[in-house]
Amino acid sequence: MMKKTIWIFLPALFLLLTACSDNERVYKIGVAQCSKGPWREKVNQEMMAAQHLYEHDVKVDIVNSYDEPEVQARQIDSLAQTDIDLMVVAPYEDTKVINDAIARVLKAGIPVVSFDRKTSADYTAFIGGNNFEAGYIVGQYIASLVRDKGRETRNKKPVVMEITGLLSSTPALERHLGFEKSMEELPEVEYICRKSDWASDTSCRLATELIDSLRKTDSSQLDHTFIFCHNDGMATGVYKAVVEQDVEGRVKILGIDGMPHEGLEYVTLGHQIGTYYYPTHGEKIIRLALDILTGKPFERENPMLGFVVTPDNVDLVTRESMELMSQNDHMITIHDKLETAFGLYNTQHKVLIGSFIAIIVLIIAIIMIWRAYLQTRKAIRQQQTLNEEETLLYTHAAPQPMRPFLETEKEQLPTPRSQDEIFAEQLNEAIRAQMSNPELKIEDLGEAMGLSRVQLYRRVKVITGLTPVELLRKIRLQQGYVLLCTTTKTVQEIAYEVGFGTPGYFSKCFKQQYGKYPMDLRQNGQTEQI
Repeated sequence: MMKKTIWIFLPALFLLLTACSDNERVYKIGVAQCSKGPWREKVNQEMMAAQHLYEHDVKVDIVNSYDEPEVQARQIDSLAQTDIDLMVVAPYEDTKVINDAIARVLKAGIPVVSFDRKTSADYTAFIGGNNFEAGYIVGQYIASLVRDKGRETRNKKPVVMEITGLLSSTPALERHLGFEKSMEELPEVEYICRKSDWASDTSCRLATELIDSLRKTDSSQLDHTFIFCHNDGMATGVYKAVVEQDVEGRVKILGIDGMPHEGLEYVTLGHQIGTYYYPTHGEKIIRLALDILTGKPFERENPMLGFVVTPDNVDLVTRESMELMSQNDHMITIHDKLETAFGLYNTQHKVLIGSFIAIIVLIIAIIMIWRAYLQTRKAIRQQQTLNEEETLLYTHAAPQPMRPFLETEKEQLPTPRSQDEIFAEQLNEAIRAQMSNPELKIEDLGEAMGLSRVQLYRRVKVITGLTPVELLRKIRLQQGYVLLCTTTKTVQEIAYEVGFGTPGYFSKCFKQQYGKYPMDLRQNGQTEQI
């Protein structure tokens, strides 16, 4: 009886010993993002890429409240109830519901890193851009432009309008205070501040009101007007107003963020005279988190400085940014491969343990089978007979008349297609289905294709050599070319139909793509090959 008991508990003892062999620590970090957008997507990608970058591995779990404070508070509580070691919070705004949620996390003994935005709640450490410096530096850049053109203004007093973000958030408030301080040092301009809500439609309306007002008083004042927006997304609304009011090139526009496919591209195209490169550095967030978790010295306040991108340095900055994004994509690829390798290792580890247990169980089973061999011999033979019948059934031993119902002729099988061909066809359909929407985002195409923004970017880049933004613009211009050649619709109608926000922008992109303006194509009666 004793020997039988030992044999039964031996596998359990072996499993317990092998399960304790892996003691490698992986730190778990929860991230509560407040909003979406290219800038925050870039931060998220950098944090994900940095999971295996340092001496300790981390596991990052990111949630997004999409500008809903109550939702973010619930997400913070939910993350805290999991087994995370540290929480990173980008609070939407300084509200009681979010502050109370952060306080509960700290009370539970979980460190909190406040990222990008601050609230009145306590925190372990803060890391983010220096927004006061951002607003001040942009103001100094405008001051240099005003002073360089001082002779041209003569008796004209330059007009500088600031369109703020939501001032209940610390980035907008600090950017405003920094810009306001810079304007106080520039008494020779007329400084106007208009409060907004981060929306491009609102900034478009405010810019239109300013242009109308200046036209009524002195339209020449428009040549000495600057409009500063708290991000590049708002600046697109101002550019729309400038184009619609036919003052493009006269009113100067500036923004903040400096993303490759937003602010940097707008400066390159001449839509803006500058943008402030607002740093992301998601890898530094992970570095700070690891310093806190491993007991290393760390700074409680960690501001990150940016710089102004102008037409003079935009090409260099764009190249560097694209290179960094490419390297980040490579890091994400490496991360995915590491995750796959770790998953394979864990699987093999479990299979090895299972194999040892199976061997022990098999030995016990053989002993038991040997003792009961004579009694079970008949049952085993019956089972073997049944197995043979099943084997015959599944190895084409069925009667000949049944084969037409079970087999398909080779000629009837579909012709195989490559995955790239299927993907390209589906992407083309998704683009053309939503082409007329000027607010179409790459995230929307990724959602339609069932891919993340990064996965869509990599797939399109490999197949076409273009980014998703470049491919979307090219398809829109091709459709515009076809409509110009085959319909009597106006340029304005065609521009809106293919998804351009303004006819002026459509004409500029058409000129860059085909070397002529839309009306030139019609007047010459040309139908060249696209």
